Amino acid sequence: MKLLKPSWVNHNGKPIFSVDIHPDGTKFATGGQGEDSGKVVIWNMAPVLREEDEKNENIPKLLCQMDNHLACVNCVRWSNNGLYLASGGDDKLVMVWKRAAFIGPSTVFGSSSKLANVEQWRCVTILRNHTGDVMDVAWSPHDVWLASCSVDNTIVIWNARKFPEIVMTLKGHTGLVKGLTWDPVGKYIASQADDHSLKVWRTMDWQLETNITKPFSECGGTTHVLRLSWSPDGQYLVSAHAMNNSGPTAQIIERDGWKTNMDFVGHRKAVTVVKFNPKIFKKKQKNGSTPKPSCPYCCCAVGSKDRSLSVWLTSLKRPLVVIHDLFDKSIMDITWTLNGLGLLVCSMDGTVAFLDFSQDELGDPLNEEEKNAIHQNIYGKSLAITMESQLSTTIIENPEMLKYQQERQGNQNANVAQGSGPENQTPKLTNVLNGESLEDIRKNLLKKQVETRTADGRRRITPLCIAQLDTGDFSPALFNSVPILPGSSASTQLTPQISSDSNTANSLGLRPSHDPSTTSPNKTAEENKDSATAPVNSIGMKSTLLLTSASKIEPMKALDSRFTERSKATPGVTSVPITIGITPLDRAKDSSSVKEPKGKDETSSDSEDKIMNKTLSMAKRKGEIEGGEVVEKRKKGRPRKDAKMMMPISQPFPQTPVSVKEELPRLATPAVVLKLPTPSIQKSFSTQVGTDAVTYLEVENEVSVVSGARLSQLKWRREGREWDTLLPSRIIIATGSSDVVAVACEDRTLSVFTACGRRLIPSIMLPAPMSALHCSGHFVMALMASATLSVWDVQKQTALVKNESLNPILSGTDATVSQSLITQQGVAVVSLSNGKTYCFNSSLETWNLIADKQDSLVQCADFRNCLSSQDVLGSMGPLALTQGRNLSAGRLASRLSSTPHHLQQGMTLAFLENQLSSALMLLSASEYRHWLLIYARFLVNEGYEHRLRELCQDLLGPVHKSSSSSWESTVLGLRKRDLLTEVLPVIGQNLRFQRLFTEYQDQLELLRLK
Repeated sequence: MKLLKPSWVNHNGKPIFSVDIHPDGTKFATGGQGEDSGKVVIWNMAPVLREEDEKNENIPKLLCQMDNHLACVNCVRWSNNGLYLASGGDDKLVMVWKRAAFIGPSTVFGSSSKLANVEQWRCVTILRNHTGDVMDVAWSPHDVWLASCSVDNTIVIWNARKFPEIVMTLKGHTGLVKGLTWDPVGKYIASQADDHSLKVWRTMDWQLETNITKPFSECGGTTHVLRLSWSPDGQYLVSAHAMNNSGPTAQIIERDGWKTNMDFVGHRKAVTVVKFNPKIFKKKQKNGSTPKPSCPYCCCAVGSKDRSLSVWLTSLKRPLVVIHDLFDKSIMDITWTLNGLGLLVCSMDGTVAFLDFSQDELGDPLNEEEKNAIHQNIYGKSLAITMESQLSTTIIENPEMLKYQQERQGNQNANVAQGSGPENQTPKLTNVLNGESLEDIRKNLLKKQVETRTADGRRRITPLCIAQLDTGDFSPALFNSVPILPGSSASTQLTPQISSDSNTANSLGLRPSHDPSTTSPNKTAEENKDSATAPVNSIGMKSTLLLTSASKIEPMKALDSRFTERSKATPGVTSVPITIGITPLDRAKDSSSVKEPKGKDETSSDSEDKIMNKTLSMAKRKGEIEGGEVVEKRKKGRPRKDAKMMMPISQPFPQTPVSVKEELPRLATPAVVLKLPTPSIQKSFSTQVGTDAVTYLEVENEVSVVSGARLSQLKWRREGREWDTLLPSRIIIATGSSDVVAVACEDRTLSVFTACGRRLIPSIMLPAPMSALHCSGHFVMALMASATLSVWDVQKQTALVKNESLNPILSGTDATVSQSLITQQGVAVVSLSNGKTYCFNSSLETWNLIADKQDSLVQCADFRNCLSSQDVLGSMGPLALTQGRNLSAGRLASRLSSTPHHLQQGMTLAFLENQLSSALMLLSASEYRHWLLIYARFLVNEGYEHRLRELCQDLLGPVHKSSSSSWESTVLGLRKRDLLTEVLPVIGQNLRFQRLFTEYQDQLELLRLK
């Protein structure tokens, strides 16, 4: 190892807070304090690496100096492709720099002419969002995102393909966030803050994966930075500034269960920065000896406030090298060269040091193929590799297509490392080694446990390194996991399935709890071999040192074991319940039995002018819950996971003063006469209608008796206006909308009034007593006790539905009507107690099933990756109301069983087509558009070309009008060609469909010009 402190790398005596070596190894950047601003300097690496280049005056040392930051620069980081440099400073800004081509050398502003910029670096974008000093920035693998963290306690994720777009702001820290690191697969980002916590966030949904506090609870005092680092194989995350038994350590956190049983100890003051070598190493083979297979290991450098630097190999129990008093002040940042043999360190004292290792000291670095093989083994195939290689050969032929492709890379590549591609959906358990499956090898190994006794007589089982199965981190169980609540039937269902697939069990975090003594490894088998010949570089290498200061190099003394056992080690049980894609609200719904929706729902949507009966709501609720249980009993062979789904939905639309649940005894004769319950007649009752301007209807029956006829009075009140009218018979139901009021009487008459009390039409004689009555706008819907339905448009005085029997939907079931309503568009909707909901289509004269609470398609359909953030608004409407519970909570089956991908794909397709046609039946334009876009995204993602073409053809229509064409240019009042312009950008995101995209894009253009 050689050590060099190049004195020419300095910020004129001011502190250097950050250093980063360019991926190609030819230059490095430093960031820190300038004269009266922040300073970023790009230096040439050659004079650091070679002495003759340092002495050669023709080779420039300083390449470019940038003084744009208004205050001290805390962090500089090159993008992985080397095109950009990001810097963050106390001026709350993140600046992204790019080299400007074709511009000659220029002098640094305000300096003598000697100091010339050899390279020109321009600030291409300034990212403003933080409200405090930016402490750290980090590029994600493949440069999809740039993350920055700040003393404003937040982490901002920027879309690196479309600066300055913000993907997400991660909030959760309660202290200054001082360090960031991405996991090498791009699945997580970890952050460390002054609030004594380290948080790991998922990139899939930007939610918190785990919050680790235990190792940091004793930490006192603060460090300027907390630069943590993720190992290149993704298995370990090492933190800065942790404490163990009141000694400063760098905590090692295992990805597997986020266990904290190991740490790097020996520094005398707080650890400020940890940096893993980008390479994975294997032991160097001695000449002539037969190559022995050895475990790959990683290398990590740790810097501290005690001004010393230690370098560790994960295959050794002691540090490879420790350099004390390397600087006069705290170490601030560490960076490795990409070949893994060079190390640059910077300090608050304004100097940098370079350590040059040889392969004999570190080992042989694995090449990219071997590293990818390790990643693939642990995590399954990285999506980035599969997609890019196939599509990079496709030529983009259309400028519009190029635009959408660039957008797609920003969005879709976001999924690169999330493993959401088809390869990763089905677990590949077919790993075979010498004819034995890994599972068998694993079982055999577990039989031969190696037991040792420690001095105090405790038993220790030496942990064995057992290869992971290929499902790795991308097991579907992890992506679709559901929180398993104790006592819910889902948990009993899941257990057998989990025990059959050990890897799924691991990814779900259901671990048997072991004795803590066995979980914290004391010595691995690999180390037992190594400990005898551990090369500790302390003597025999001084000849190669170029020391400029009297530095002592010696192994750390305080080291009995690399893994000093954390005091009070926890058993290997994960404490983080994995809750992905399900809200706490839904959890409560799924686990508990029938719960009453809050009164808020009753008035939350004004799309249906609903009636709420206050006087009898208590009696009604009781009936409802009983009704819910009746339904439960009826469903015999199904688990109770559906308790929420099974609830008859009568609460959001209470329509009558009486509960509709009273089932009448049925006759077992072949000719069943269907009969619906009718409300009982009361002396007086009142109801309220609407939500925005609430209308109160008060009914007083038998107000007076005039010459033998009983008169009943109806009073109407809204916002201070009121009117009343008299009717010659007792009133059974009164209801209204913003435009009309409808009243059904005992003598089977139906009267309709305007909102001002004028009678619109003479009393309608009904064929049977009234069971339920609804109004919406100018539409009046009547459900008779004879199980017939009528709907009238009282403004146009036409019948939309004439005495239509409910026989088709009620016959053959023992269900009864649990709820009915009429939408704003005049579509009658009837829900039955068996969870099915139908609407009557007057043009087809058919009953159509639009919602089924037990439909397995609803539960298995998985279209989360087709939803966009703007979609939430369009999903409100009659369809959402009838289908009730939030659809995203319905992914039950896909979580509980690992459905084969093609089957799940088919189910999702069927479900989305159902939704689209149901929205069309209900004449709900906003929902039709909402589901159309989700459907189009799904077709594009899954590659259904024929359906996509048919969809586009229908939206485009014939280019030339002809009398024979039956094509309608609008659907539900939406212009079809406008919908096509919304669908095309979705198609443009998949290169496979670029011909289809171009074809319809051109035709649309032609039609526009016409």
